[in-house]
Amino acid sequence: MTLAEIEELTREGDTALISKTVTKPWNGEKFEKGKTGGIWYDTILSDPKTFNQLIGERDSASMGIISLTLDYLVDYNNVTREWTPHCADFSIETDLKNDKLIVHYTIRPDIYWSWFGKEEKIPLTSDDFVFWYNEIAGDEAFSSSGYGAQFVKTETGEEKHVDCVKIDDKHFDFIFPCIVAEPLLATNMSPCPSFIYKKAKEDGGAEGVKSLFSVAQDVRSIPSCGKWYITDYEAGRRLICKKNPFYWEKDEAGNSIPYYDECIYSVVGDSNTEYLLFKQGKTEMYGSRPEELSDLVENQKDEYTVFNAEGSLSSQFWSFNQNPVNKDKPFYSWFTNKKFRQAMSCLLNRDRIINQTYRGLAEPKYTFFPEVNPFYNPDITLSYRYDVERAERLLSEAGFTKKSDGLLYDSKGQQVEFDLSIASSSTVSSDIALIIRDELLKAGIKLNIRQVDFQKLVEMVTATYDWESLFLAFGAIMFPSQGSNVWPSNGNLHLWYPLQKEPATEWEKRVDYLYNKGLYTIDKKAAFEIWNEYQRIILEECPLIYLVRPKSFVAVRNKWDFTNYYYDNKNGSLMDWIYIRQ
Repeated sequence: MTLAEIEELTREGDTALISKTVTKPWNGEKFEKGKTGGIWYDTILSDPKTFNQLIGERDSASMGIISLTLDYLVDYNNVTREWTPHCADFSIETDLKNDKLIVHYTIRPDIYWSWFGKEEKIPLTSDDFVFWYNEIAGDEAFSSSGYGAQFVKTETGEEKHVDCVKIDDKHFDFIFPCIVAEPLLATNMSPCPSFIYKKAKEDGGAEGVKSLFSVAQDVRSIPSCGKWYITDYEAGRRLICKKNPFYWEKDEAGNSIPYYDECIYSVVGDSNTEYLLFKQGKTEMYGSRPEELSDLVENQKDEYTVFNAEGSLSSQFWSFNQNPVNKDKPFYSWFTNKKFRQAMSCLLNRDRIINQTYRGLAEPKYTFFPEVNPFYNPDITLSYRYDVERAERLLSEAGFTKKSDGLLYDSKGQQVEFDLSIASSSTVSSDIALIIRDELLKAGIKLNIRQVDFQKLVEMVTATYDWESLFLAFGAIMFPSQGSNVWPSNGNLHLWYPLQKEPATEWEKRVDYLYNKGLYTIDKKAAFEIWNEYQRIILEECPLIYLVRPKSFVAVRNKWDFTNYYYDNKNGSLMDWIYIRQ
């Protein structure tokens, strides 16, 4: 068979596979009244490292568990593109004459802190938001990822603070020094039990706060204002959550949401074990990897149903360390050269990745903003696409030479060889890395693949900075001003060179300016011009290079009623209102 015939056969097979799955995006439908009861069995890949909100900011696995016990101020409806109240109502006061803006929040009267097995309830108050904002996130000693988000730059370049002020127990305000485009996005946050964190800070400062809620602590001492209590935890084995009966969200009959009473998470360590447990009927849901999809779909029978969603809004990316702590290493001069990064983009064969790793069920990621972003522009796309000849020209222009031995050398005679660090738990990342290594050899570049524990990868990015290149993923950029700790040069997750005192390059200086100008530009036409330039710069400079947007698939056991279940790339897996079949 020719290559074209093989690709055509693959496409036909993939179409047949998708036809056996269910497409059910959420378009704003009202949830129906369900049935209470049941246990949801699930998995987590690794143990939480902490139950402390501050430490959890740097560990997504831990924060995913901690967030089960918390709530948040407001919701955003991705269908209607409107903000709605959640645990607080809101109003926005705009003073155009004096260039001031205030967001007024009013906390629900029926939301409480409580503990599993106890009748004691403590009302949620303004202190639970104001204290965290001012005394934890707002205190440099805590190195919170939320610190940078508390400042905006005016048109004159002056940096000013966004103040959070308590009015009374149920009312508090965010006072902006200038008018911003998305004040609710900038202020949406989760509360903390201030009656615990405040005493810890008074008694022990930053270390006192960090010592709270370790994994060695009795989890039943952790208060909850969210949907769940954490009731049991055995390291390496399981974590159990039980429904919070005091949680405010209820259906028309007064039943608390979610409907099921308990979640039991098994700590599994890798995706292979996750899949095995699902196939054995021991878990309720499984998100399929590409290599399992055919087996998962073809063996549905009456046990489970596979749902599909269009290409994800976010994507893994490939990034290069430009932190000057590594300035004495050869890779530093390579990675800080824009043409080298552009050449790497031209050596990234996304079509090969899609066909070999995702069975054709993905699409290239060439844009910076996803389609749901209000400032998405389909005309702004990456120009440095797969083209080996163009890559070699860019490398030559940057002073690199491919010698008779077929290897690439820089202007100092140093052979071009560097590491690519990937999470050891991801077989997909491993497959993609092998493809990239093969493609780089065409330009004479040797790539060494390093598989590391994900937590170690996070530590390398946020603390030690001892990485060369890596794969990572951030959440989808639903709003252009999201990622205040990523895209501005002073952000602690400005991946390639974080926490810059001053922008290291002219293009980063320009991005800082555009980000902050866009932050407070409410005129849509003017804002489009700002965010258009912003996107173009990042796609031109290639500080990180997006890979592909895979189509996603999730299997859910048929013992659950799917009336209230939806799955799409905007909202993910909506399962809070799912219930056991009658």
